[in-house]
Amino acid sequence: MAKREDYESMTEQIVTPITNEHQFELVDVEYVKEGSNWYLRVYIDKPGGITIDDCELVSRALSDILDEKDFISDAYILEVSSPGLSRPLKKEKDFARSIGMEVEIKLYKPVNKRKDYCGVLKAYDADTVTIEEDEEIVLNRSDIALIRLAFDF
Repeated sequence: MAKREDYESMTEQIVTPITNEHQFELVDVEYVKEGSNWYLRVYIDKPGGITIDDCELVSRALSDILDEKDFISDAYILEVSSPGLSRPLKKEKDFARSIGMEVEIKLYKPVNKRKDYCGVLKAYDADTVTIEEDEEIVLNRSDIALIRLAFDF
């Protein structure tokens, strides 16, 4: 397992009891480098949405434990936030709650001469995602760069 996945997994193990205690949903943990900085990002949610105070509560509790455990060798910036409206579908529960909803899909490479799809999520499994546009389209999950709920503004 790569360093990034190790850090994400260990952080998820630490933050899960904190989010559970406050009845928040842990949406995702990511450890990414942007420019010259490393970021440890924790995305949380709850019915009705997350507030700044919720983020601060989780950030303070998590920061103390991360300082104590000290398993991340790089200097990094900790961010705790809401995943926002355009959050990607990553986990089983994300897909399950999105059945019947319109999703946007961006592919790594064209399939049928297209890299962008938008349709109603009909089904999914470990290997594929099925959407309904004018017809049913089955896409391999390994070809999907991003899938998220579609919103018309």
